[in-house]
Amino acid sequence: MGSIGPIPILPRGPLSALLAIGAVLVCPCDARSNASAHPKPHPIMIEVEGLTKLYDKFPAVSDLSFAVRPGEVMGLVGPNGAGKTTTLRCLSGIIPATHGAVRIVGEDLTTNPVAAKRQLAFFSDEPRLFDYLTVQQHLTFTARIYQVSDYQEIGRRLLEELEMADKIELLPGELSRGMKQKLAIACGLLHSPKVIFFDEPLTGLDPLGIRRMKDSILKRAREGAAIIISSHLLHLLEEVCSHVLILKNGRKVVDGTMGDILQKFSEQSGDANLEEVFFRATGEAKEGK
Repeated sequence: MGSIGPIPILPRGPLSALLAIGAVLVCPCDARSNASAHPKPHPIMIEVEGLTKLYDKFPAVSDLSFAVRPGEVMGLVGPNGAGKTTTLRCLSGIIPATHGAVRIVGEDLTTNPVAAKRQLAFFSDEPRLFDYLTVQQHLTFTARIYQVSDYQEIGRRLLEELEMADKIELLPGELSRGMKQKLAIACGLLHSPKVIFFDEPLTGLDPLGIRRMKDSILKRAREGAAIIISSHLLHLLEEVCSHVLILKNGRKVVDGTMGDILQKFSEQSGDANLEEVFFRATGEAKEGK
């Protein structure tokens, strides 16, 4: 692999700063020694079996199992405190599960974490960037971490897609909240992840940015990525998701294709959208009723 250019000396900071520029970053030297040179094709991209996360004795997530296949977009839905973010952080390897198994494109997250993490990107709701790196330098740094040799062309296309091509020399402090989110997304997509996790991805985006993000998510799904989106914007999830998983108190209460779930709840009490399904499945009181 050729040189990808100079990287400025980085300020000391928490590991969360690395995670938040787009994905779970791994050390290139670890990647060379642990990742498979020719990963085996796998029909299930995300496999979760019996996932449990305890904080002391409190179960934030309890015995959660599901699977996501190539091209599927799963909406992860639930009230505040249902365990959505905890689930995504466990699936990304940011925090360890107490019990259960997670496999990313066939790689076990516990026994082969580097190989698993190289296949995924995790986007939190709050982009944390390096204050003294420009947009271009963020991409260069991420490319070195993931050993992306052709990152310049990939990065150019991503910035054009996210309407940031004219921002490459700007620092994070010169970007709007939505632009910072887009930069984090560009960094996370630079290594072409096969599994993508979004935690409230539309935060800070204007209406046009929301439309672009929806198009970007669907584009990755058509290309074969498996995607999980956690959001309270249920009408938007209904537009982009093929599947839905609803949590309450850390437990699964609804799981299936969007069409099957909407049909099931419609048969029970007339036409139902995802918002109605959410209220009925979780027992949450709908405002004004």
